[in-house]
Amino acid sequence: MDLSTTPTLAARAALHAHTRPDQPAVICGDRTLTYAQLHRESNRTAHALLAAGLGRGSRIGYLGQESEHYYDLALGCAKSGAVLVPINWRLTPTEVEHVLRDSQAELLFVEREFRPTVDKVREALPQLRQLVDLDTDTHVAGGLLAWKQGRPDTDPPPATGFDDPVAQLYTSGTTGLPKGVVLAQRTFFTLIADTRRAGVDWIDWRTTDRGLSCFPGLHTAGFGWFMHSFNAGATTVIMRRFIADEATRLIERHAITTVWAAPAMLRMMLAEHNTTKETFRSLRKVVYSGSPIDRELLLTCIGVLGCDLAQGYSSAEAGSFLTCLAPQDHTPDSTVLASAGRALPGNEIRILDDQGNVLPAGRTGRVSARTPARFLGYWQLPAATAQAVTGDWLAMGDMGYLDEDGYLHLVDRVNDTIIVAGQNIYPTEVENALRAHPAVEDVAVYGVPDTHWGEAVRAAVVLRPGATAAPRDFLRFLNGRIAGFKVPTGYETVTDLPRNPTGKLLRRVLRERHAAGEQPQPAG
Repeated sequence: MDLSTTPTLAARAALHAHTRPDQPAVICGDRTLTYAQLHRESNRTAHALLAAGLGRGSRIGYLGQESEHYYDLALGCAKSGAVLVPINWRLTPTEVEHVLRDSQAELLFVEREFRPTVDKVREALPQLRQLVDLDTDTHVAGGLLAWKQGRPDTDPPPATGFDDPVAQLYTSGTTGLPKGVVLAQRTFFTLIADTRRAGVDWIDWRTTDRGLSCFPGLHTAGFGWFMHSFNAGATTVIMRRFIADEATRLIERHAITTVWAAPAMLRMMLAEHNTTKETFRSLRKVVYSGSPIDRELLLTCIGVLGCDLAQGYSSAEAGSFLTCLAPQDHTPDSTVLASAGRALPGNEIRILDDQGNVLPAGRTGRVSARTPARFLGYWQLPAATAQAVTGDWLAMGDMGYLDEDGYLHLVDRVNDTIIVAGQNIYPTEVENALRAHPAVEDVAVYGVPDTHWGEAVRAAVVLRPGATAAPRDFLRFLNGRIAGFKVPTGYETVTDLPRNPTGKLLRRVLRERHAAGEQPQPAG
C-alpha cells in the first residue's frame, strides 16, 4: 500500500501493524513496543477514552517525562478524536495550573514524581475529572494498565480526518502568557509527502532508520520528530530527559542512524571523554535546529561524526520544518553556514516590511511563511491567531532577509525568544516575575550567546529609588515562581532601559552592549 493513501495516524498505525508488525516502533530504556504492540495498546487506549466519554475534541493532559506511554496515549487520542495536551514537567504548580485550566483538560495522565505539583492546584481545576498514574506497571487501581484493562484492541470507528486536531502544545508569545498551539494530523504528513515528490532528501526518514531525538515529546520538536518517524515506519529511541553521556551510549548501543538535536547538545555529546569516531559510526545524518552551527563545532562534527549534517528552521506554529540548510552546504568554506537554509518543497518564505509589502532579496524585514503543516490556531484565542496568520501566511516573529539564492538569513527575533539547550524561554514571562520583586522598578530580560548552552538568560534591572538588591536576592525570589531553566543566570543594575520613541523595549541594544564587553554581575 502506498503510504500517501493513508493520511491519518490511525490508518498509518494499522498499516504498519500489518506490514511491519515485529519492527520496533519506539524504544525507551529496556522497554520496546513493536508496531503491532503499539497499534494494539493505542487501540485499547482509544476505547478507554471513548468509554470515559472523552472523544472528539476532548482535551487529555500528560505530565511526565519521555516514555513509551506518551506515544501510546498520543495515538490513542488520534484514534478516538481526543486532543493530547503535553505539559512541561519543569513548570511550577502555577504554570501547570494555567495549562490545565486553559486547555480544559478533563483527564490527566501523570507520573508519580509530579503528582505533588498537581495536588497543589487540583482544587482550582473543577473540570479535571480524573488522574491516572503512569508509573504503575501492573493492574493496580489508579494506574494506566488498570484504567484500560479489558478494553478491546480492535480498531475503533474512524473518528478524525487529515485536518482534525490531534495535539495542543503550549508556547508563550510576546505577552508571556502560554498559548495552546493546536496541531492537525496533516502537520505530520505534508513534509514527507512533499520532499518525496520533489526528490529532496535534505531531511528524510527511512523505514530502516533508528532515530534518536534529543528533544522531549512535550515540545513540537520532539513530538514532530517521533510522528514523522512513525509515519515513515522508522524506529524511534527516546530518552527520559537529555543527558549527553546517555545520548552517546544510546547511539552506540542501538546503532542510531539519525539524530535530532540543538547545537549545544551536539557540543556536549562530543565533549564526553569516552566518545570517538567509533561511537558514531552508525550515523548517516544529524539534524540540528535552534541556532546556526559555528565553524569550530562544524569542523569537529565533520571530523568525529562522519555523517551528513542538516539544519532545520521552524516554530511551534509552523508545525514542521520550513527551511533547511542542506548537507552540501555544511563545508568548512561554506558562505551560507550562518543562514537557516532554503525553503523545503511545499513551503514558501517571504520577507515583509511593516506595512506588509514583500521586500526584495537583501532587504531585512519580518519573516513570513506559507506551509501546509501550519497550525490550526491558538486555542480559544481568535485575535491572537488572526495576528499570527494572514490568509495562508504565518508571521514567524523573526527578522531576516533572503539572499539572491533564496537562503534565509535571520538577524533578530521579533519576540526575542531565548533558546537555552533547545528550551524556549520568553523574556516577558520572566520580566513579569521579576517586576513583582519589591526592589524592582523596571527590568529587561534578554539572551546572550553561551558556548555550552547555546544561549544564557540575562536581566538588566532598574531598582526603585533607595532600594538595594543583589543577584542572590533575585534568585531566591524567583525560586518556585517560574521554572528553574527560565531564571536569569546573570544580572546588571542600570539606571534606565533602552526604548524606542514609542516606548518599546529594545532588547537588541542590551545584546549589543553585552557583545561589546559590558558584562553583567554573575548570579549567586
